[in-house]
Amino acid sequence: MNIENTQSQMRKGILEFCILSIIRRGEAYPSDIVEEMKAANLHILEGTLYPLLTRLKNADMLTYRWVESNSGPPRKYFSLTEKGDAFYKELETTWIELSNGVNALAEKKNHPNT
Repeated sequence: MNIENTQSQMRKGILEFCILSIIRRGEAYPSDIVEEMKAANLHILEGTLYPLLTRLKNADMLTYRWVESNSGPPRKYFSLTEKGDAFYKELETTWIELSNGVNALAEKKNHPNT
């Protein structure tokens, strides 16, 4: 088995949740999302991010507004819609359940007598 492939699949599975977590705190510019993900050691390329943002926008999870820039073209800032916030809350519940379950199993593996 290829460990890098398994690790990549695990990261892809939580990508939407992580991106929505960032946007939920306030409007976000894509390069800021990339930087914040990188700071959390969850590297994502803009070539991966933009299609995901477009898909979430087309599903009415996100909206955006254009902001004029002094140093280049206008910037697109994304924010959650009400539908996106509800979707985020469902993902958050799922993440907590998965995280708790995985941690419980991992702890049992490390402590076989419990």
